[in-house]
Amino acid sequence: MTPELQSRDLGLKSEGTKLAPQTRSKLAVALLALVVLTAQAPRPSPFVSALDEIAQRQLKARGSTIAGIKDTAAAQARNAAVRARVLSLLGGLPESGGPLNARVTKTTPRPGYVIEHVMFESLPGYVVTANLYRPERAGRHPAILMSMGHWDSGKGAGQLIASNLARRGFVVLAYDPVGQGERQQAHDPRFGRSVIGGPVEQHFVNGPAAILMGQAVSRYFIHDGMRAIDYLVTRPEVDPDRIGATGCSGGGTQTTYIAALDPRIKVAAVACYMNSFRTLFPGPSLGDSEQSVPGFIAAGLDQTDYVELFAPKPWLITSTEDDFFTPAGARQVFEEAQRWYELYDAADRVKWVVGPGGHGTPTVVRQAIYDWMVRWLKPAAGGATDEVTDLLPDQALFVTANGQVEGRGLYEIIKETPRSKGTPAELSAFVSRLMAENPPIGKASKILTPERAGDRHAAVVLVQDTLEQGADANALLASGHVVALMTMSGSGRDADRPYAGNWMNNTRAWLVGRNLPATHAAEINAVVADLLKRDDVDRSRIVVRASGVSGVPALLAAVGNPQIASLVLSRTPHSVRAAIDSPIHTNLHDAVIPGFAAKWDFADLRALLRPRPVEWRDPTDWMGNVVRAEGEFKYLSSDPNVNR
Repeated sequence: MTPELQSRDLGLKSEGTKLAPQTRSKLAVALLALVVLTAQAPRPSPFVSALDEIAQRQLKARGSTIAGIKDTAAAQARNAAVRARVLSLLGGLPESGGPLNARVTKTTPRPGYVIEHVMFESLPGYVVTANLYRPERAGRHPAILMSMGHWDSGKGAGQLIASNLARRGFVVLAYDPVGQGERQQAHDPRFGRSVIGGPVEQHFVNGPAAILMGQAVSRYFIHDGMRAIDYLVTRPEVDPDRIGATGCSGGGTQTTYIAALDPRIKVAAVACYMNSFRTLFPGPSLGDSEQSVPGFIAAGLDQTDYVELFAPKPWLITSTEDDFFTPAGARQVFEEAQRWYELYDAADRVKWVVGPGGHGTPTVVRQAIYDWMVRWLKPAAGGATDEVTDLLPDQALFVTANGQVEGRGLYEIIKETPRSKGTPAELSAFVSRLMAENPPIGKASKILTPERAGDRHAAVVLVQDTLEQGADANALLASGHVVALMTMSGSGRDADRPYAGNWMNNTRAWLVGRNLPATHAAEINAVVADLLKRDDVDRSRIVVRASGVSGVPALLAAVGNPQIASLVLSRTPHSVRAAIDSPIHTNLHDAVIPGFAAKWDFADLRALLRPRPVEWRDPTDWMGNVVRAEGEFKYLSSDPNVNR
């Protein structure tokens, strides 16, 4: 059944036809449901609406380009440009053709197939754990690379599909993504798990660190998958010319990337992931770090580009009715991909299937994946859906003795990215360009005037989370300062991600080519400009005060604006490289300046401000701890009775 035929029938007749009572009742219920959903749906914030306007403009321009492609020659020319663009946005792929050092730690016989417990090195000392499902029958078989979604159990979550594919005659390699299964990051053996949290939180900790080093963390996920294929083709029972790839959710993301970029994949089946950013971008949630490549939409790209890179090889898209990766967004991908495949006279090689329920792979979806792989890779056996249902517990699938690999963590790989010291002149030009490319999106501010009239006053910009007039503002007013309270657009924290901080708004910004720290710096300077227009302000005595990670845009603002006379920073992290060198940190998204940490640190920004004073109080690490740091810092007493 096509997706069109799977839509719900409300019994509506053609225009002008009288509706039956039963039909009118159905229509009334449907309209009432629509009213309720509309009333419940939160309106996007002005910040999100502003970014969405940018995104939709960029996506519309891309759509015009796609509409102008009328033949395979033009399609192939675009694909060559798109591939180069994607690789550039990723920061390239890691260079490693070294030994896999693969080994099988044990074997588990199952009815009709065998599970081998495998580990190999994606990069030197960077270990991947996997289960290889192989048919009992001798000979060479087609193989499936199975990437995992964001489930804690990692490869164990793929057991149902992997087992049933093995019974159909496929060799299946289900592997743990970083941060999942036996590859926990910042793993603490005292607790038997990561101190960061679940897999998404572990991805978020590494995502901004990679961007600060001029990369996208996706490159490491893709590399793991490609090295998994390297392992598959070493197996004597695998036919290297018949390799497919499948995965759901985050595994669908990885399948999408790997299939588009590795020509060894001949068939793809992506579940519960593919969506056009036309629908996804303004929605309630975006994908996590490896799913959101910086500059992707700004570069004229959408998710359909991955399918088009794969054409005309067979690509299956599956969705579920109630998924947050909505069928509406999936339809947009499918319809464009279908037109693209028609250029190759291969319309039957792209398909979309919609199953019931929420996020996942219900029976309808699983059967579609089995059928798709059997159709195009032609194993020796077929079979009914889900022949295997007696699944093993996750612990029975472990590769290691204690359920956790030993070796290097992803943060160690990222921090080894080559660094080259940039000059002060280069940094000044870098900040100027960054500020020019990121004008204010919006600001909320109010200016408070001291009771004492007469001479011009020094003015202080207080960067806060709210416009509430607190103790700091009152003290400054009492000492005769003009005080400008301000909040920055899109600021805040996502409560469900305690380490990631303000990840979603920063992610939206970088997808469309904006930088939120620089945007916030521009908004600070817009408030400074408001102060400069006032007759009661001494233009030579404007101070910006910020705390925590808000000190980062304050530093950028001052570097770009010589009319900021001085800075006062409180409990601001003293070094961005300290975050890169640590396996765990908080709120790093609000300091994401692409490539900055590969050349500079906060001390370099501070040096550009000399001789203007910077009072940096109680410098912290990226866990909020006050630390003894090298440089000019001021340490305050924690005694509340001491007047600060």
